Amino acid sequence: MRRKGQHFLIDCKVISRMVDYADLRSSDSVLEIGPGTGNLTRVLAQRTGCVWAVEIDPALAESLRGRFGNVEMIRGDALKVELPDYDKIVSNLPYQISSQITYRLLKRPFDLAVLMYQKEFAQRMLAGPGDEMYGRLGMVVGYLCYREILEWVPRSAWRPVPKVDSAIVRLQPKDVDVDAGRFMGFVEGLFRQRRKKTRNALLGMGFSSKALQQLEASLLDCRPEELSPETAAHILQSIDPRSERETSSTQ
Repeated sequence: MRRKGQHFLIDCKVISRMVDYADLRSSDSVLEIGPGTGNLTRVLAQRTGCVWAVEIDPALAESLRGRFGNVEMIRGDALKVELPDYDKIVSNLPYQISSQITYRLLKRPFDLAVLMYQKEFAQRMLAGPGDEMYGRLGMVVGYLCYREILEWVPRSAWRPVPKVDSAIVRLQPKDVDVDAGRFMGFVEGLFRQRRKKTRNALLGMGFSSKALQQLEASLLDCRPEELSPETAAHILQSIDPRSERETSSTQ
């Protein structure tokens, strides 16, 4: 386990609370990324109708196959495999892919997610303008979801014991006007040039000076890290030609 960098949640009370936070019903279909030895999987299977468990480790996947009647195993990389339809996500996410898997999950429909992250990652996820931890992650998640840290989880809850503490985060999707993938791409471009003023960052992303004329000067004089998630979405809607076409077609 140490060689592979795997750490397994063994604290039964933490596991039970994670499942409680998801408010599961028998009609729910739940996605679990990285079930590992199945400690969380077992409780999920007891509380809901269907669990889809995605595990990259062949030995672990095989050990879980058939153990629970309502658990469907998907063996493969959660960043690459075709994901099924589900209502909720409850997972101890592999920390080394936290960013990539979070962005992938946010592009897909779901009702609620209860996710375990490294403590610092969770803090960056909840950061806002003016916070030194605010960046691409905080802007994207802040626009797409209501977010909250439910509890801090000490490293003693895991075996082998990791070098970091963790946090349980709950995400609930918002009803937003901008497509998630489009917004993520826009934010990524902004934060590649986070020290520049927004005007120069946008020009560097290929937007024309003419397209920026309809934006308030105060917004263009800010740096990307000073923009709220909603303000960033407003900028994208104001200057993206696709937004203009969609607006004109509805008039």
